[in-house]
Amino acid sequence: MPEPAAASPADRQLSHTLQVLAGAVLISLSAPFAGLVDVSPSTSGFYRMLFGAGGLLLLLLLVPRWREQARRQLLLGWGWSALAALLFALDLWLWHRSIVRVGPGLATLLANFQVFVMTIAGVLLFRERPGLRFFCALLLAMLGLWLLLVPNWPGWNPSQRLGIVLGLLTAMAYSGYMLSLRHGQSAARSLNPVWRLLQISLLTSVLMALVVTLEQAGFSLPDRRNWLLLLAYGLLCQVLGWLLISRGLPHIAAGLAGLLLLLQPALSVTWDMWFFSLRLSSWQWLGLGLCLLGIYLGSLRGFRRR
Repeated sequence: MPEPAAASPADRQLSHTLQVLAGAVLISLSAPFAGLVDVSPSTSGFYRMLFGAGGLLLLLLLVPRWREQARRQLLLGWGWSALAALLFALDLWLWHRSIVRVGPGLATLLANFQVFVMTIAGVLLFRERPGLRFFCALLLAMLGLWLLLVPNWPGWNPSQRLGIVLGLLTAMAYSGYMLSLRHGQSAARSLNPVWRLLQISLLTSVLMALVVTLEQAGFSLPDRRNWLLLLAYGLLCQVLGWLLISRGLPHIAAGLAGLLLLLQPALSVTWDMWFFSLRLSSWQWLGLGLCLLGIYLGSLRGFRRR
């Protein structure tokens, strides 16, 4: 029987591109899932991480190679994972409350300003030197944010204004999570990234459970609809989306990666219009476009550095 033909470079490139595309689409569903459930923001964050950890654990048990690696790596990396989990729990706490106040589209767009926070952190902590393109990207994003927010600011109530602040704080918390994740993986290069993600998911679910208990928000889910939404939130977004992106991202060009990942905030705005009746003025559409363009240009530097 003839041996099956090996995949051509073009086929492998297409496969990696489709993986990142599918992952970005799945992650873009995080915001509407969080907005559609009828539980507190902290409770939805807890179940996202709990169901995500369960899905990752099942994968580790089913895939022999990953299972053997996990046995050898059982005690590795927990310190950096604990720091990453603390920052990710803060990210979830802030982001879910921003969604409640300003909707999933704007909350996710504001969280994606982590591109600029990461670069500024690189300048302050690691003496990196951003180029002219970064400053152009930052200027475009700031102008777009001004068009999105400032003209309507007088008509927004205090809760909506707080939601904008929480969205920008989400970007800072997420940047801290990404930095700790990067340095943790550098400190333990032999650690399977799937095992690292499982560690973070387990620890974050414990932290979110403490938050739910302190807030007295309750763990009960009202009906089967909420169970299904939170299961999809945890398994599709927390597990499958990130696994697809992590598998495909290292193998595609930086510019293509930036464009594909830009689908996440762009689609989040689309879902906001579809599920939550978001309406934007002409100036806000222009601001949205400038924000996305700025985020795209700012993200390219990070891809090239990695």
